[in-house]
Amino acid sequence: MSNPVTKSPVMLYTEQTPNPESLKFVTNRMLYKGTADFREEELAKEWSPLATELFEMPFVKGVYICNNFVTVTKEFNYDWPDIMLKIKEFLKNYISEDKELIKDGFEEAMAAIEAERGASYEYTENEAEIVKKIKDMIETYVKPAVEVDGGNIEFKSFDQGTVTLIMQGACSGCPSSTVTLKAGIEGMLKRMIPEVKEVQAEMG
Repeated sequence: MSNPVTKSPVMLYTEQTPNPESLKFVTNRMLYKGTADFREEELAKEWSPLATELFEMPFVKGVYICNNFVTVTKEFNYDWPDIMLKIKEFLKNYISEDKELIKDGFEEAMAAIEAERGASYEYTENEAEIVKKIKDMIETYVKPAVEVDGGNIEFKSFDQGTVTLIMQGACSGCPSSTVTLKAGIEGMLKRMIPEVKEVQAEMG
């Protein structure tokens, strides 16, 4: 009889994010290739058993799953020292048991919502070119930088020189994200794409 392959134990450590209400729980496993942002329990119940169980804890306000980490945003009236170990233990056990994290079809469902959202903006040929450039810049320069902090930024729309971005994970509601947005992203986009006049954010 061959031995079942024993998986290395799940390792887990926490990292601060620029948002004091969000903490990044990093594991040594690939959890989800892509980004899954759960701001409310309804969406979690539909698509993520992991996020659903986290939401059952009274102090969890948001769950963001990406690659090998989970960013948890807490309710502001709780303190991390009181709840961090509880979340850590829960995640360690959950992942060790190989339970379902995100249901199949989530990415497609989100892409459909995204397309619907995008389709409501009619772009001229010239604008479509600009939008492509903006999206490329965000994919190449912005996403990798904010991912390190446990967050994500998605393009929403371009309208008469104004770019609207959606902040997710630790970026949502983070005090320094507005600074990042104005100083970093807006500066870069204006420099590289002269048609961009300003950048604004919506919380995911």
